[in-house]
Amino acid sequence: MDIAREPPPKRKKYLPAGIALAAIVLTTFGLSRLKPAAPSVDGATIWMDTVEQGLMLIRVSGPGNLVPEQIRWIPAEVQGRVERKLVQPGTEVTANTILVELSNPDVQLQLLESERQLSAAQQELVMLRSNLQTQRLNQESLIAQLHSQYLEAKRNVEDLEELARKGEGYVSDSELQTARERAHELEVRTGIEARRLEILQDSEEPQLRVQQDQIERLTGIVEFQKQRIASMQVRAGINGVLQEMDLEEGQWVMNGQTLARVVVPERLKAELRIPQTQATNVALGQAALVDTRTDTIQGQVVRIDPAAQGGVVVVDVALPAELPRSARPGLAVEGIIEIERLEDVLFVGRPAYGQAHNTVGLFKLVDGGSHAERVNVRLGRSSVNYIEIVEGLHVGDVVVLTDMSQWDAYDRVRIRG
Repeated sequence: MDIAREPPPKRKKYLPAGIALAAIVLTTFGLSRLKPAAPSVDGATIWMDTVEQGLMLIRVSGPGNLVPEQIRWIPAEVQGRVERKLVQPGTEVTANTILVELSNPDVQLQLLESERQLSAAQQELVMLRSNLQTQRLNQESLIAQLHSQYLEAKRNVEDLEELARKGEGYVSDSELQTARERAHELEVRTGIEARRLEILQDSEEPQLRVQQDQIERLTGIVEFQKQRIASMQVRAGINGVLQEMDLEEGQWVMNGQTLARVVVPERLKAELRIPQTQATNVALGQAALVDTRTDTIQGQVVRIDPAAQGGVVVVDVALPAELPRSARPGLAVEGIIEIERLEDVLFVGRPAYGQAHNTVGLFKLVDGGSHAERVNVRLGRSSVNYIEIVEGLHVGDVVVLTDMSQWDAYDRVRIRG
């Protein structure tokens, strides 16, 4: 006969489910304690460099242009109308080459008026000299006449005095006294007229000199007007190449307006635009390299603009007299200025991020180059392409210089390929 069995306890029914749930919880907890898997980076897409020790050159760089050392801007000395253009831009010219001819009737009239005034002043000088000579001669004649009268009056006094001494009553005292007074008067007048002659003679030269100075001033005005007439034939002024002349025949130009620009193409310099943050240590006499894209020219810093404009400082670099054929005015160039030479320092290629004298995180290759780990690196002085390593790396370490900011959440990455 069948024997009745008792049903199993209910707690045994849920035991497998509890074990499974506990396993899931433990697994989840364990996984949560694990670090994230290292992301993978394609090695072909990143830029790496090896830490070196030795000589490091501190350099700054900036774009620029080749410009002539000698540039002559030619202004209009008088206003006028453009009659003829005789030379086109790009033509070699000499100092006496006429570039353009102007015309202005008013300038011609001013010359004629100044010449008329000069002729009138010269005529006045002739008349003044003649008048002064006439006055002197008249005065000399008057003095001679008075002197003659004085001598006659003196002899008359002597005769009367002789008769008075005889005592025969031929001469009265009154008549003798009158004769003496007449002689004295003539003597005094002769002396006065003699002094007047001296005054005439002393004033003759100053009067002539004043008139002569006036003639010289008017002569200078005439020469100035002639120069203005001559300036309407606009000349180059220096030997070189006409680089610019934006004029049309019939155009009216104003006094002082720039008509043309002549340059000496054989002597060029580089005008570099250095960022103001890098220009602090630029000094006169420092060596520089100017890259024309086809040639490299050595130069020297000769001028630093005292003011920054638009965030850059203009630095002039003198170039040698013999330049490659690629060098020409206006050519865009890239310049590098050598600031300092650092002996026996650690350095590496300049990373895409991180400034000089800061601490940054760089990825250093480990495990034979299959992975890269983040290390804190203290940077020192920087150059165009390199930066000094103060702490955190050693000679031979290979670091990633590419911007790795997208992996900031990871301290380790895997390098593929």
